[in-house]
Amino acid sequence: MIDRVLENALNGEELSKDDFLTLFKLEKHEDLLKLCETATEIRNSRAKHIKLTSTIHITNVCKINPKCKYCGFAAQTSKDGYCQPFFKRDEEILQAAKVVEKSGIPRISCSGAHGYNGKQAVKAAQIVKENTSLELLVNVGADLNDESMEVLNKYGTNTVCCNLETTNEKLFNHLKPGEKLRDRVKICSMVGSHNMELSSGILVGVGESYEDIVDHMFTLKKFAGLGEVPIMGFNPYKDTPMENHPPCSLERQMKTIAIARLMFRDLRVTVPTPTIGPENIKFSLNAGADNLATVIPEDYPLKVRGVGSPDYGNLKEVVSTIRKMGLKPQLNLGINMENS
Repeated sequence: MIDRVLENALNGEELSKDDFLTLFKLEKHEDLLKLCETATEIRNSRAKHIKLTSTIHITNVCKINPKCKYCGFAAQTSKDGYCQPFFKRDEEILQAAKVVEKSGIPRISCSGAHGYNGKQAVKAAQIVKENTSLELLVNVGADLNDESMEVLNKYGTNTVCCNLETTNEKLFNHLKPGEKLRDRVKICSMVGSHNMELSSGILVGVGESYEDIVDHMFTLKKFAGLGEVPIMGFNPYKDTPMENHPPCSLERQMKTIAIARLMFRDLRVTVPTPTIGPENIKFSLNAGADNLATVIPEDYPLKVRGVGSPDYGNLKEVVSTIRKMGLKPQLNLGINMENS
C-alpha cells in the first residue's frame, strides 16, 4: 500500500485524501525513510538550489486582543521573545537589508505585528525594493487591505505571506482568540487577485489531527497564486498560555514537510530554522524542503528572536550543512561566500 502511494506520487499522479492520511499514519522507521526519500527525489527533480531567506522584524507592537496563546513575538508576551515594544526606524530596516544583500542571501522577509492596515509593510517594501536587489516577502498576517496590496505590488513585492496556522476553526479560535479564520482566508484569496505570490503555512503540533493537516493542505490548493507553503513546528515560549504545551516532535514535522512536498511538488516548501531547530535543518532538507527561513548573517545589525523560537539559523552554519549534504545553497553570484 505504502509503496503504491509513493510510486504514484513519484509519477506525478494525484493522491487522494485517504492516500495522504495513510502516509501520515506511518509508524515504521523504514516507511518514514521511504516517504522522505520520495519527497527528496521529487524536490531534487525540480530544485537546483536550496533557497535561503533572511528576516527583518518591523514592529512587535500588536493590537490584537486577546493575544494569540502561543505568541512570543508580540510585546510583553514572553521574556524569551522581544518582550519590549519596538518600531524599527527606516534607517535600521535599510541597514539590515543591505547587510543581508551583501551576505549573498537572495531573499528577505519583512514581518510585523497587526493593527496598521499594512502601512508598516508598505514602508518596509519601499525601503527594501528601492535600495536592494533582494527578493521580498511581506508577512503581516491579515493586516492588509486592497489599497496596501496595490502599493506592495507597485513596489515589486514578490510574495505576501498570510499563514492560516490551522483550518480547524475550533482550534484556530482557541489558539487565536483575537482573530477570525475567515479574515486570513480572505487575505489569502486577495493576494492572487493582485498578481502576487502567496505564501501560507501550517503550524504543526498545536493539537491538530492528521486529518486537520490534510484538510488544511487541500484548502491551500484552492488559492490562486500559491507558491510557498511554510511548515512550522510548534515550540513553546515561556510566559505564554501555551508554555507547558509540548513542542512538536521532529518526526511529525518531517512527515508534514515530506507530505507537503508530495502534494505541492512544484511549489516552495519552507522551514523556518527556529521551528525545526537550527541543528535539525538537515532533517528538513532530507524530507524535501527547499527553502530555509530566518537565516541570519553574522554581522546582522539587529536583535533577532525567531517567531517560533528565540533561536535562528546562522548563515555560515546553514550553508555548511547544506553543502555537507551534497546540496547547493542559493547565494547571489559575485558574493565571496559562494566560492568559499
